[in-house]
Amino acid sequence: MKRFSGDISLVLGGAAGQGVQTVEALLVAVLKREGYNVFACKEYMSRIRGGSNSTSIRITDKKQSAFVKRIDFLFAMDRDVIPHLQERITENTILFGEREKVCKVSGECHIVNVPFAQFVRELGNPIYTSTVTVGVALGLLGADEEIFETYLREHFARKGEAVVQKNIEAARKGYAFGKHLAYHEGIEVHLVKDKAVADEILLDGTEALGLGALAAGCNYISSYPMSPGTGLLTFLAQQGKNFDVVVDQAEDEIAAINQGLGAWYAGARAIVTTSGGGFDLMTEGISLSGMIETPIVVHIGQRPGPATGLPTRTEQGDLNLVLHSGHGEFPRAIFAPGTPAEAFFVTQQAFYIADKYQMPVFILTDQHFLDSVTNLPKNILQNVKFKNHIVKTMADYKRYTLTKDGISPRGVPDYGEGLVGVDSDEHDEEAHITENAGTRVAMHEKRLRKIFGACDEALKPSEIGDVKKSKTLIICWGSNFGVVQEALRILAGDDVAGLHFAQVYPLPKNAKKLFAKKKIIVLENNSSGQFANLLKLEYGVKITKNILKYDGAPFSVEEVVQKLKQILLDEAL
Repeated sequence: MKRFSGDISLVLGGAAGQGVQTVEALLVAVLKREGYNVFACKEYMSRIRGGSNSTSIRITDKKQSAFVKRIDFLFAMDRDVIPHLQERITENTILFGEREKVCKVSGECHIVNVPFAQFVRELGNPIYTSTVTVGVALGLLGADEEIFETYLREHFARKGEAVVQKNIEAARKGYAFGKHLAYHEGIEVHLVKDKAVADEILLDGTEALGLGALAAGCNYISSYPMSPGTGLLTFLAQQGKNFDVVVDQAEDEIAAINQGLGAWYAGARAIVTTSGGGFDLMTEGISLSGMIETPIVVHIGQRPGPATGLPTRTEQGDLNLVLHSGHGEFPRAIFAPGTPAEAFFVTQQAFYIADKYQMPVFILTDQHFLDSVTNLPKNILQNVKFKNHIVKTMADYKRYTLTKDGISPRGVPDYGEGLVGVDSDEHDEEAHITENAGTRVAMHEKRLRKIFGACDEALKPSEIGDVKKSKTLIICWGSNFGVVQEALRILAGDDVAGLHFAQVYPLPKNAKKLFAKKKIIVLENNSSGQFANLLKLEYGVKITKNILKYDGAPFSVEEVVQKLKQILLDEAL
């Protein structure tokens, strides 16, 4: 008897075009509806068809939001899956698939045969392979067949009764075979259902960002598509009619950033989405934002570089790029959410800071974060009180009035009697070009003063464990929140705790004290320790150890636990 309980890692692998993502979407939706916690993430090659892609689904008693290397059940759709995932396959992994299709030579690999070709012939169309696969998995897990069928009726209702019935037929074939496999192979699965989970929502990182933008009053998006940042453009385009969002697919990234600035100048609340390679082209526009003090919110979905790099993989290599983007000196803010709920909140915060302080604000995510999906309670999505900082101008209005806090009243054209001038050259209070040294100094210092207010409003890091009692702190940012949280839960020691930064610049002043008398370990997905270096620069702290990864894959729970154990052991010796 092979028993699995509490935490199941189910992986689907196949070539692009074989429906792997369709199976994932159906499976997580049905499992969540039944009351199981789910977390799914994916990795895929940069090609439209072919290659070898996989999606990993964790089904757990307790909520988890991290990738695990372990594979309990592997559904292989073609022969490239096993060599592709070889490092994750162990003697405890149970492989399912069509033996003739998956094994290059008969008897070469040990696999539980699933006759997909036979089912497809009986159903009369290969399009139902995905539904059969989901049925097999659910039968194997002992899930509720009726919940699956109800979901299929709702999901395919718009396609007509014939399609609904055919999918239900496919589901029943798969489910019956999955139950047969569980009995025949001696597979026993124990998972605790939670009725509350059934009423929760499924959300991925992209959707969380998009919902946060809508909650912040975003009504304009400009972008030139570039993976993985394109998802936000697609999401807001889908919601455009319902929320009055103007969607502009620009001819290039230079146009996208300038159109975003133009939208803010006219009174809109705009976001620009891109990835590292596309953001390279936007840096002159970022500098323009700094000079004309026009807000802009930019989302950068990080992927490994330089150049095209690994266009469909994940990394945290663009912090320095964003931190130092644009020529000259001007204030900015950078956010890096670690959970969908956090993304919903900080996206609203990004719009608030951009609007209030009239400066560029960035949201850094990565492929792993954007493509990962999990269930969460609806009430966890926290709204920020919406406020628009535009003023109605008087006839004597001066766009760049010198102020103590550096924030000049921002008007927009045709809202009041004043003339709203802007200029990319150095300028005086009325936006007239000047080369006067005194005016230059006054204006430059005015712009720089805004960072002090933004710093006062910087978000505190999230504490993982008992930070006060700990001797060692694990520091992370962005998408690594879940993996650090779970690793520390496994280690379960009072001597080690964690801090997760959802805002990486400017850093909150009151967080510096949390580092006092601690050994500091910084974990991030790049090769140079970019955030660790920023911590040293801003807080003056000494970094004891860096845990770095830059192969295009996210950290797994197992490797973080292993690395932390080794570091803590070395320190104890």
